[in-house]
Amino acid sequence: MKHTIILSAPYMMSSVERFRKVIEGYYGINMIVPEVKQKLTEDQIISYAGQFDGTICGDDVYSARVIEACVPRLKVISKWGTGIDAIDKEAATRLGVVVGNTLNAFTIPVSETAIGYMLSFFRAIPFMDDSMREGIWNKPSTTTLSENTIGIVGVGNIGQAVVRRLRAFGCRILVNDIAEIKPDFLIENRIESVSLPELLSRSDIVTMHTDLNPTSYHLINRETLAMMKPTAILINTSRGPIVDEAALAEALENGKLGGAALDVFEVEPLPDDSPLRKFKNVLLAPHNSNYSPMACERVHWNTIRNCLIPLGYDVSKLEELKKTI
Repeated sequence: MKHTIILSAPYMMSSVERFRKVIEGYYGINMIVPEVKQKLTEDQIISYAGQFDGTICGDDVYSARVIEACVPRLKVISKWGTGIDAIDKEAATRLGVVVGNTLNAFTIPVSETAIGYMLSFFRAIPFMDDSMREGIWNKPSTTTLSENTIGIVGVGNIGQAVVRRLRAFGCRILVNDIAEIKPDFLIENRIESVSLPELLSRSDIVTMHTDLNPTSYHLINRETLAMMKPTAILINTSRGPIVDEAALAEALENGKLGGAALDVFEVEPLPDDSPLRKFKNVLLAPHNSNYSPMACERVHWNTIRNCLIPLGYDVSKLEELKKTI
């Protein structure tokens, strides 16, 4: 039987005809390309149940209910990117469905985005621009990274990349992770591993770089926000549900926090009525800190590879094929 896959990863949509030449043209696989704004819902995926063998997806919701509806035909879920929190991995394993992703996919762009936010706040770059456009010649008090303490929560690939880049600025760096941090990494980078409460209380900027799991859900909440300095800045470029947005809005409203930079949200796209939109000391972005042409190109083809292999296809010529389109 000829295989069929659903391609619904938003970042691949603008170049879908490139990938079609390989997937359909070379491998002879049928492609279903639904219209996707952000992600497919459970019901949208279930509407295709029994029609596809694999999927190349973004943050589509592959819950146990969805996977159960799509097997036995569904054999592989290939996630574009790293995070698989929208996929019920336990259900997939139980039902014999392979789940693939790309580890260390966006380390460079995300780490640079986090540092960009730090500089934006400490040097007041976007805020001075706003004033100038309003005709206000205002020179706010600014500071430098070297004068401040940066707290990094989550010291995986991205957290480590942030550490390496921050060293050049000469700032004090605190780190925290539920997993053990190698002593050599701490010594080589002259950083200090501390408890989460200590990191929150001492840091001028707290930047989140954890994955989403039961221990990190709403890790930043009313209790933990109360531990932070009222002048501190919170940055989240990891996963939206790590931050309790209602608690964050409350802290900002009451002057208990100096500001925030958010690239990810509990509900995406960010609802029009989100209270976060009203704060001038909050920088908002549409879940785009991961974007760079080089990183995306690598992830495109690795995601295709992760889909093809469990379906039994030879991917040895994939590198050559992608150069021809």
